[in-house]
Amino acid sequence: MKIRSFAHRGLKSLYEEDSSKGVSADIVDKLRKLLAFLDNMQDPDELLSLPTWRPHLLAGDRKGTWSLSVTRNRRLTFRIEGADPEVCDVNLEDYHQDRRRNRYAHQKPAASRRLHSH
Repeated sequence: MKIRSFAHRGLKSLYEEDSSKGVSADIVDKLRKLLAFLDNMQDPDELLSLPTWRPHLLAGDRKGTWSLSVTRNRRLTFRIEGADPEVCDVNLEDYHQDRRRNRYAHQKPAASRRLHSH
């Protein structure tokens, strides 16, 4: 299966140029393994044979998006599309950060406390 597109520039650079610029050094090796697996995968069912990566399909407005565990809170997400299936929109997401951002999105930002000089 071919990886067709990336949503994350750092992952694209790692995949296309083997450059780790744009991704955390502590996860580069694991990301290389995940991307190599996706690139060599023949069928999406192969993902289910990898329980340590906790593969699962997302639900709701993310229905059809796969998620693989990278660290406790980071996930590699992607979709599989087409008659000749390809991996699309590969992204590296921080579930905790995104959850916090969504939880507080309705609140007004705090007033600036910057001191003004006269």
